[in-house]
Parts: sequence; C-alpha cells; structure tokens
Amino acid sequence: MSGKWYLTWPANIYVSVIRGTPVVVQLVILYFIVLASLDVDKITAAIIAFGLNSGAYISEIIRAGIQAVDKGQMEAARSLGLSHSQAMQDVIFPQALKNILPALGNEFIVLLKETAVIGFIGGVDLMRAGEIIRSRTFEDVAPLFTCAIIYLILTYTFTFLLGKFENRLKQSD
Repeated sequence: MSGKWYLTWPANIYVSVIRGTPVVVQLVILYFIVLASLDVDKITAAIIAFGLNSGAYISEIIRAGIQAVDKGQMEAARSLGLSHSQAMQDVIFPQALKNILPALGNEFIVLLKETAVIGFIGGVDLMRAGEIIRSRTFEDVAPLFTCAIIYLILTYTFTFLLGKFENRLKQSD
C-alpha cells in the first residue's frame, strides 16, 4: 500500500509468486534447492515455507481490510492532528481488524490443513503418521479416517472459537 515503488514492486512480486504457486511446490523448492546447502531440518524448512506462503495471503487480507475502512476516517483523524502513522494505528487498523478477523481465522485453518504436505519432504506430520501406520498394518480405512477425523475436530474447534470471538467483537458495535 506504500506509494514508494521500491517497496511495492518487491511486495507485489512476492505476493504474486507465492499466491500463484502451490504450497507443496514452494515447500519442495525451499527444502531441496534453497536450503539444501544449509543443512536445515525438515520442520524448520516447513515453518519457513508455510510462513512465507501464509504471509502472502495475510498481507492481502490486511490490505483489503484497510482499504475497506472508509476514507473519511483517515481524513477525520488527520484533521484532528494525528499523523498518518497515528491515524493508521489508532483509527484505521482497529476498524480494519474487525473486517479481517474472519479471513485471518480462515487462513489459520487453511494453514493447519496445508501441513499435511510436509510428507513431501519426508517430514512426519499427521498424514505421514497415518501413512506409516498404513504401511505397517496394511489397513487403509482406520488410519486415513482417523487422520480425517482429527483434522475435522481441529478445524471445527478453531472455527467454533473464532465464531465466539467474532460474536464478542460484534457486541461492542
């Protein structure tokens, strides 16, 4: 959102590239190519990959939330003598936060489900553990449905908690 080209240009490229490629491709490239010579463990590589991926989406969510606040709010804050940064911090961002909270919650839930691709670099996550159990027991149904139920319980719990938090914020309106 900056008016400076040297900030917006790299940010736009970052967001476009990350949002335009699948997270599994980003994870594999980061682990096997970018971080290969640094001897980084699989979990650290996954945290970096998911952080970069989620950061691109969150930056767009925040940008959209800020742009959703009426421009008159900034004008009013500036007319009261607040600097641009003070107006953003004290007036614009608190209003934007209410707008972006549902999307941030959804991004968190998507991130939780995306962790199932850690197995592509050999990391052990819930899905990989299910695959290990499948390979040892030759049973397909129980391990896969158990993974699905655990993911369902986690996403339902976070969705429920997010809904409670959103309702609490609505009470202050």
